[in-house]
Amino acid sequence: MAGDVSYDIVVNSVVEILKEAQTGLPQDVTDALRKAEAQESSPIAKEQLEAILRNIDIASRKQIPLCQDTGILIFFVEIGREVRLDFDLEAAIIEGARIATECIPLRPNAVDPLTRHNTGTNTGDGIPDIKYEFVEGNQIKITAAPKGAGSENMSALKMFNPTEADRIREFVLETVLKAGGKPCPPIIVGIGIGGSFDKAARLSKLALLEDTDKMGGFERSILKDINALGIGPMGLGGDSTALAVHIKKACCHTASLPVAVNIQCWANRHASVTLGGGK
Repeated sequence: MAGDVSYDIVVNSVVEILKEAQTGLPQDVTDALRKAEAQESSPIAKEQLEAILRNIDIASRKQIPLCQDTGILIFFVEIGREVRLDFDLEAAIIEGARIATECIPLRPNAVDPLTRHNTGTNTGDGIPDIKYEFVEGNQIKITAAPKGAGSENMSALKMFNPTEADRIREFVLETVLKAGGKPCPPIIVGIGIGGSFDKAARLSKLALLEDTDKMGGFERSILKDINALGIGPMGLGGDSTALAVHIKKACCHTASLPVAVNIQCWANRHASVTLGGGK
């Protein structure tokens, strides 16, 4: 057993981090939006950013969701290799998601892909989407990262030839340009490079959890090119099309170069809890 971790503790913790993620934003995201508003030269774009910041403040004070699209529920779970559990961790996360849907409340978004039947609980076959990773230590870290459809629908993946690494920037810009105002910019762009077809997509989504201000030279140069497109907040023009670009890489097959671009709206919602650690 992981310290004092139990089924009920996980359930309650999932409800709490979903509420935190849905009703507020990480400080780095809010700071990036404030910085964009302060530097924006377009009056219309500045008004949009001011409205976004007011929206964040109201949602936080009233403890209501930031957006009517409370997203598909996604969890990243890091499990310490020393952890030993005597309960079903996945069942506890799913139960937390179901309870959170009722008590926050969240819009029920989980539907059958073909019949479109709504489960009503944000849970169902394969939902929530839970990604597991084993790490060193004796704790469990659970991160909730709800993802709305407006931004998710604008994401893309391409299998490049190994010699086409110089086309990655072009692919990212084409994806953002095609998206336009649909993902509710200013956006955050996660890029996954390498791995396999599905690994690249997972990396691109995981990249969205990075601190907005922690970017390398290649990431900042892509960000500069994206903002030069002039799409602007809500697609109405301006300097602030994106707040950040983050890249995560993995080794890939010698004959392939998968690249995924996962677009996130301004509401880059995520919250985490770390459990256990006792002897």
